[in-house]
Amino acid sequence: MGSVKKELASGVFYTALAKYSGLVISLVVTAILARLLTPDDFGIVAIATLIIAFFGILSDLGIAPAIIQHKQLDERDLDNIFSFTIWSGLTVALLFFGSSWLIARYYDAPQLALICQALSANLLFAAMNIVPNALIYKAKRFRFVTVRTLFVNGIGGTAAVAAAYAGAGVYALLVNPIFSSVALLAINLRAYPRTPRLTLGLASLRKIFAFSAYQFGFNVINYFSRSLDKLMIGKHLDLNLLGYYEKSYRLMMLPLQNLTFVISPVMHPVFSEYQHDLPRLSDYYLRVVRLLAFVGFPLSAFLWFAADELILLFFGPQWGPSVPVFRILALSVGVQVILSTSGSIFQAANSTRMLFISGLCSTALTIAGLLVGLFVYGTTEAVAWSVAITFALNFVQCYYLMYRHAFRLPWGAFWRQLASPLALSALLAAILWGITLAMPPASRIVSLAIKAGTACGVWIVYIQLSGEYDAIGKLRGIVKRFKR
Repeated sequence: MGSVKKELASGVFYTALAKYSGLVISLVVTAILARLLTPDDFGIVAIATLIIAFFGILSDLGIAPAIIQHKQLDERDLDNIFSFTIWSGLTVALLFFGSSWLIARYYDAPQLALICQALSANLLFAAMNIVPNALIYKAKRFRFVTVRTLFVNGIGGTAAVAAAYAGAGVYALLVNPIFSSVALLAINLRAYPRTPRLTLGLASLRKIFAFSAYQFGFNVINYFSRSLDKLMIGKHLDLNLLGYYEKSYRLMMLPLQNLTFVISPVMHPVFSEYQHDLPRLSDYYLRVVRLLAFVGFPLSAFLWFAADELILLFFGPQWGPSVPVFRILALSVGVQVILSTSGSIFQAANSTRMLFISGLCSTALTIAGLLVGLFVYGTTEAVAWSVAITFALNFVQCYYLMYRHAFRLPWGAFWRQLASPLALSALLAAILWGITLAMPPASRIVSLAIKAGTACGVWIVYIQLSGEYDAIGKLRGIVKRFKR
């Protein structure tokens, strides 16, 4: 466990440094842009981003995790696969460019055509980046990833704000993604140069096909599972409501992007070393699950009671309609914090087939929930409730498949990890509810500070008294070592 713990700690530290620094940059940039641009602008770009993400999956084919998982690929194989990504990226970029007018017509938004055309080059750059980026993670060069990410986010965010102030309007939202795709490719190829060949690389692709095919299938259905709510709101309600919903969803996703997305990129490269020792892999993962549960579930409670302050302080009073949607989506944060790490474990266990089956179940449940929320009730709040409920159902089916079919182990140990974190969350929710009722009128900053301070205090006291982590004992040990 020592080497695993050390590798995880090192990887998480550098990934967290990149993510949390990126969080600050993202919040600042988004807060500025939200005051310079309109909800319609964000809604239009949200549609373009969702659609380009699907085309990106078509060029990816699950190659990156397959490169990390397979230890026998030689340099020629990697060059052949790199060559394939160039051809696939070019093909998909041309398809997306050619589809731009149809997309704009479907959503009755003429600006979408030019936006999609500008973003189409990103597909080629992203595809070419698959192999070198996978090699960086396979080598566990997490410090390099941190420096790279800070550089790209800082310059891209600054350029986007400058463009918005210069009057670029909705096109200011394109600056960061376009710059990031070019910069990441240049940096990664400098670190891991590849030699393109006049080949499709099919012989090398066959070595990873069994793994990558199911991964690709999961990526496709997971895209629809994650994106269908926004695609359907944009079509069947309107882009203004999509702007409010998308802003709520993006703010809700920040804890995931900066908690589990700190751990997940590290987990697959580290845990793939135990693909032939599944009980040991399960034991290591349960420790991660317990840690995430103690963070994610209490965070859901806090976000529910702080929704008003967070939305209006960060984005301004014009985003008030986003508050009830954000409050509902916040209920799913605890589940999502844990669930979003499951893909890395299915990959590390060499069980992308079970990952694919779980994705099929997830998509079916999500579609059913969205149809009810959108066509029976017809509001963004109803859609948010359907998202929160289906995430809870998908949580159960995902871990059933993981433990009973991928690990072939009982799943009772998994659920036992959640009991104490759920008890803490219930206690915190009760205290925050009482504070909300009793607190006199105050500025949003003061209100947020009181709720955040209370949440942190309850969390620390519970962790100490429950024996989950002896913070006082650790502090005494540090003091003793300092005195010596």
